[in-house]
Amino acid sequence: MTSNDNWRSLYPFQSRYQSTADGHRQHYLDEGEGFPLVMVHGNPTWSFMFRQVIQAGTQAGRRCIAPDHIGCGLSDKPQDWPYHLEKHIDNLEQLLDRELQLPQMDLLLHDWGGGIGMGYATRYPEKIRRIILMNTAAYLSDDCPKRIFLVRCPFLGAFLVRGLNAFVEMALIMAPAKTLPPAVKAGYRFPYQNYRDRIATQRFAQDIPLHPSHPSWKTLQEIESRLPLLQEHRILLCWGEKDFCFHMRFFERWKTEFFPAAEAHSFPDASHYLLEDNPQEIIPLVLDFLQ
Repeated sequence: MTSNDNWRSLYPFQSRYQSTADGHRQHYLDEGEGFPLVMVHGNPTWSFMFRQVIQAGTQAGRRCIAPDHIGCGLSDKPQDWPYHLEKHIDNLEQLLDRELQLPQMDLLLHDWGGGIGMGYATRYPEKIRRIILMNTAAYLSDDCPKRIFLVRCPFLGAFLVRGLNAFVEMALIMAPAKTLPPAVKAGYRFPYQNYRDRIATQRFAQDIPLHPSHPSWKTLQEIESRLPLLQEHRILLCWGEKDFCFHMRFFERWKTEFFPAAEAHSFPDASHYLLEDNPQEIIPLVLDFLQ
């Protein structure tokens, strides 16, 4: 096993696939037995981010499910697919309702997983028991970092993100608060080897709706309007305080505007990849919340 393959020992799970309505193969993990915990990742990560939660969760008697969005992880990476929020929600719905036929579940959502997971949750609030939100949003906001604007550019963005893999490489430096081990870095890089592989890393950035004419504006607006349907649910906020993207203003908005009854924890030593920065504190907190 080469140094670039050492990540595989950190991800000792059985790959499973569903065929989406568009005919693409979507990869997901389904490990353990018990009440389902569905983990939804963001950009530019994949189910690899949740590996430690999956291992601890299955040992604690939970069924842990983690899909890779189309274009991400070990899923197909079509070049002509509409990479919009609603399509990702549709794929998640197909996996949970038709493929796995889950009557109820808990959700753990990070980054873009917030919009996608809460999109599903607001469609089917009766199927959701508890929700964990980690450095994410599921509502309209114009609080977008300038460096994200750069990767949204059609030509320069494509050169940086798809040609140089800048989104993944910069995330490996800026998203964790501490330096990641080489095997962990290799795991995050693995699905994004070439220009074609990196299509979703740019498309997700381009899908941030910053004006009403954007294709995903209405979708996110509807999700925001339906968030009150989840106010009676038990919700846990776990936040890395050093996150430059989903910074503490997002955390405060969740607490004050949407879920004032939520259990809220922030971690001064953690950033956007908080499960890499402080798993020893966050994972037991999550599992205790789910009991």
